[in-house]
Amino acid sequence: MSTYLFVHGAWHGGWCWDKITSLLKSQGHTAISPDLPSHGNDKTPIQEVTLELYTDCVCNVLDSQTEPVILVGHSMGGLIISQVAEYRPEKIRKLVYLTAFMLKNGESTLQVVMQDVDSLLVKNLVMSDDQMSSNVKKDMIKEVFYHDCTEEDFSNAISLLVPQSSVPLGTPISLTDEKFGQIPKVYIECLDDRVITPSVQKKMYTDYNCEQIITINSSHSPFFSFPDELASHLISFS
Repeated sequence: MSTYLFVHGAWHGGWCWDKITSLLKSQGHTAISPDLPSHGNDKTPIQEVTLELYTDCVCNVLDSQTEPVILVGHSMGGLIISQVAEYRPEKIRKLVYLTAFMLKNGESTLQVVMQDVDSLLVKNLVMSDDQMSSNVKKDMIKEVFYHDCTEEDFSNAISLLVPQSSVPLGTPISLTDEKFGQIPKVYIECLDDRVITPSVQKKMYTDYNCEQIITINSSHSPFFSFPDELASHLISFS
């Protein structure tokens, strides 16, 4: 049996993985899905959020594990799992990027987001007055994130989304071949994603020597719309 550690994306919390963690646990695996600082039930003030705070959160979970984990990141979570892999390479069996930002050394998430001209995300962002956080226009949230999800999943998600700090998204990542570069990587692309469009996903994963590319015909949220298929792929890595 394997241990899976799930890292959610921007605006979300560990709750978005509930269907997946339940499926994995039913097969005897360990599945952990923490809330990042200022997300979900975590009460860290958003003004204190940094990429370092995010990575410290995940590293602390890794440090409590007795065996290397399969580390899965969704969307912004890709930034985090890459940076964590640089800090804790010995604690990670495999990195799995689920329609996630797979950045090169020195890149920031914001750089890649701004290059994705067909994404619905950027044109529907609402920045706070101080530019330090953002939300997505409420009437566009389903279209952006959940257009193939059930009304029940959408209603639950929209009630749990929180503002996203701008600081981690603008922070360049720092990676080396000696640490991050040595960990096996899998990319799961989502072909109906309107946040990170398929062409941008492909550009990111072709810059790396991924051991496997998996395709799901889903929106940005396959943990809601295709949980059985996603879980099956994840279990195949165990």
